[in-house]
Amino acid sequence: MNDLALSLGWLGLYAPMALGAIGSMIGCSLAGQAAIGAMLETESGHGKYLGVSVMPSSQLIYGIVVMFTLNREITEATAPGVFGIGLLAGLALMASAIFQGKACASAINASKAKPDIFGLSLAPSAIVEGFAVFAFIFALVISAGIPGS
Repeated sequence: MNDLALSLGWLGLYAPMALGAIGSMIGCSLAGQAAIGAMLETESGHGKYLGVSVMPSSQLIYGIVVMFTLNREITEATAPGVFGIGLLAGLALMASAIFQGKACASAINASKAKPDIFGLSLAPSAIVEGFAVFAFIFALVISAGIPGS
């Protein structure tokens, strides 16, 4: 049982970074594909399409920071807290990045057809980013209660 608890603690330590990276990869891929399609159909605005397509990468940065915040000696006392916070924060970051990628792809497609709504079309992407920030901040705050911090 001790080995299982310690293993779960290590899993929780790396989960925010790994799951944030997976979500960012998927989200950037979705938005990037929309950006490439928009570039084929338009003569200008290519830079803004590419800029929007990297928005989901911020969840990886949040995951790295949470991982470093959770980094401490993994013991029977710390493993459950590190596992719970790390796994749940990682899942939230992954889902946020994927859905932000979908929102970014929609924004690119909408602004391709109607360039004057570019700024407004980014609002859903920003709202999804806000949920990632909530998960990030709460993971940092709650991790302070784990022994050994």
